[in-house]
Amino acid sequence: MDTAPPSPLAGNPRSAAPTDRHRRRVAGAAALASAVEWYDYFVFGIAAALVLGDLYFPAGSATAGVLAAFATFAVGFLARPVGGVIAGHLGDKRGRKPMLVLALTLMGLATTGIGVLPTYESIGVAAPLLLVLLRVMQGLAVGAQWGGAMLMATEYAPEGKRGLYGSLVQLGVPIGVVTANTVFLAAGALTDDAAFASWGWRVPFLVGFLVLGLAWYIHARVEETPSSGRPNGPWPRRRRASRARRSGPSCAGTSAPSSSPADPSPSTPRPSTSSSPACWTTRHGNSAWSARRCSPSPCASASPSSR
Repeated sequence: MDTAPPSPLAGNPRSAAPTDRHRRRVAGAAALASAVEWYDYFVFGIAAALVLGDLYFPAGSATAGVLAAFATFAVGFLARPVGGVIAGHLGDKRGRKPMLVLALTLMGLATTGIGVLPTYESIGVAAPLLLVLLRVMQGLAVGAQWGGAMLMATEYAPEGKRGLYGSLVQLGVPIGVVTANTVFLAAGALTDDAAFASWGWRVPFLVGFLVLGLAWYIHARVEETPSSGRPNGPWPRRRRASRARRSGPSCAGTSAPSSSPADPSPSTPRPSTSSSPACWTTRHGNSAWSARRCSPSPCASASPSSR
């Protein structure tokens, strides 16, 4: 006889096994997310070699400006593992999908911000400082996106096909590199040198704004992964602890029975001592998630008559 406790999502009709159509949708969305993230990531490297040195680091020689631009490009690689750790930690707590949507949104805003960022000639030293900050945001976003997209693809994969679904995310890297070079090539071919140095180089960055549309699509059309153990829908909001099922003892020696809509069954009185803590269950709205909390030594500061 199976005595295992039921899953907290067992009563949720959306927690059923995903269909093949939904699996393909998730795999395609994860691969596309990887492609657009790496597109945004690599357009910076191309721009660093072409124009960013002269526009944002003009104080030294042309060679020094290019080296400074590539140093800014390297900052993103230093931020990548930090983004991966943060997103991995929050992904275990909040779910895979919210972290992937957040990473795509952050990347879209950072890339678009670079596309509209004034140059050193306009705002002085604030221009390179903001450029470095936006590059750090890109690094955090791509670090968070890589793990989120890979987990979304592999955790939705059918039995025996996790390697295949995971490889689709890896395809996003060469697709992003080729697309970034193609867009820059088209921008250079359609403008002369003066126009390209003035505004043409900004066009590939402004295209990154489309990442926000993909983030919205994943948020609206893709459900949370079944193995993440998280309910589909918005994050549970933190509310004040509702003592819906107080099962802790009272100072008089027995616990006071209580009932609430969240837990209709009253608690059973149990004997206790003055050093026993009072415990209660905290629930997040109507979700299945709850947390048990205890206050240390409730009788230490209150007498039975005062309670």
